[in-house]
Amino acid sequence: MTREQRERLRRRYRPEEVRLLFIGEAPPASGRFFYNRDSGLYRAMRDAFRSLDPAIADERFLAFFQSAGCYLIDACAQPVDDMDRASRRAACLESEPALARRIRRLRPRSIVILLKSIRVNVQRAALQAGWRGRFLELPYPGRWVRHRAAFLDALTPELKMVLQDEGQGTL
Repeated sequence: MTREQRERLRRRYRPEEVRLLFIGEAPPASGRFFYNRDSGLYRAMRDAFRSLDPAIADERFLAFFQSAGCYLIDACAQPVDDMDRASRRAACLESEPALARRIRRLRPRSIVILLKSIRVNVQRAALQAGWRGRFLELPYPGRWVRHRAAFLDALTPELKMVLQDEGQGTL
């Protein structure tokens, strides 16, 4: 999937009002992509929503994610997970001005940082954007069971609060 195809797919699911802006590091080098419904992050996020409403079907999850005001973007436009540590940090640093423009344009209520290693980059970009709001930092749900459990434990109450505030049914 090319960068243009990824961004076109991502934009299809952009909500009118962004309540929770999830920011990941970059699309994976593997070619998997959250909005293509084939990544581990997609499954973890879907499971967090399903913990609140088991009736959320896989094929409808992205539409539900969008209707809840949730949107996922990446700090870096190109994959960085196949780079050495120094190059990866440099790419994240170089991405800050573009990320600041996106934050300014999206004006989210809250920002959810999906990887601890990008915390400073996201915070600097938010500052450059003149954004003021609430940050939530989550451990990436990746390969480790305890990280996935911590991800779900931290995200679920936040989702419950956002969905209740917006009248998304019994959630």
